Amino acid sequence: MSRRALLLGVGAALVSSAVRAAPKPSALPTIGPAPAFTLTDQDEKKLSLADLRGKVVVLTFIYTTCADTCPLLTAKMAGLQAQLGPDFGRRVFFVSVTVDPERDRPAVLKGYGTAHGARFDGWAFLTGTSAEIRDVANRYGIFYKKAAGGDVDHTFLTSLIDARGLLRVQYLGVRFQPTELLSDVRSLIGEASPR
Repeated sequence: MSRRALLLGVGAALVSSAVRAAPKPSALPTIGPAPAFTLTDQDEKKLSLADLRGKVVVLTFIYTTCADTCPLLTAKMAGLQAQLGPDFGRRVFFVSVTVDPERDRPAVLKGYGTAHGARFDGWAFLTGTSAEIRDVANRYGIFYKKAAGGDVDHTFLTSLIDARGLLRVQYLGVRFQPTELLSDVRSLIGEASPR
């Protein structure tokens, strides 16, 4: 056996043992059951969280006339939908809930989604009555208040819900790394896969 072959063999054995010895990544924490909701989507159809059971759900709160942060968050989500490939829609579903239901009716939300490249087979934009939206927002920890000029100040929380309907992670703000969210989503897909 040549010295090079011996070194390659030893190197492969070390890599192999290091891979086997590496600890498995820990599961994402569980916050608790995700708060239920039933709202109206961009096609004027009712959609509930229960309808999405069996899929990983990424839930955000936005409004369509937002000029700064909401478009950044929506663009980030649009980039992730492409990276998820065939899992998008089939195993992962995005939900964006408006915090401006008076202006963001279904047709407006559909135009917003279309403008941002959303695929509606895996992404719903939801609205409802002011009371319905206030209730859902409160239960997900979202504070919002409409300013005199029409802007809506609101908390930016992106919630990650597993296929069993459990709230697992909430990302504060819009500066989280898309790769981190993508990794967490894939982790939850793995949890839901039959073993």
